[in-house]
Amino acid sequence: MESAIRIKNKKAFFEYFIEEKYVAGIQLQGTEIKSIRTGKVSLAESYCTFRGNELFVINMHIAEYDFGTHYNHEPKRDRKLLLTKRELKKLSIKINERGFTLIPTYLFINDKGLAKLEIAVAKGKKLYDKRETIKQKDTKRDIERRLL
Repeated sequence: MESAIRIKNKKAFFEYFIEEKYVAGIQLQGTEIKSIRTGKVSLAESYCTFRGNELFVINMHIAEYDFGTHYNHEPKRDRKLLLTKRELKKLSIKINERGFTLIPTYLFINDKGLAKLEIAVAKGKKLYDKRETIKQKDTKRDIERRLL
């Protein structure tokens, strides 16, 4: 049974073409998982980057836990992503190609209760691509309205 916590990075789907997706674990501190379970997370301005051979998610905002003490976490700290060496090598090769970047698309809690982050290898859209995306959404919405 999958949890109801499924936080989507809507901006990523508007700003980028999604090429490949990977699911990574996140290295969290004590109160961070409690804030995630309450849904107080924002992926809007976040991105992923390599530091040495490790992958980190930068700018992901996890709000401080309301009932936390002085042991509460820092909301925008860099968090290490947990992937296999093979996946990390594949991603680093892909990122070194021109125009590709790594962005988080979904944050969810799996059936074991662990927080997982879906990251995507993406390529930026131009302005005319964004207009096309808006046009497709509008036509899809109109079709759905007519069917109801």
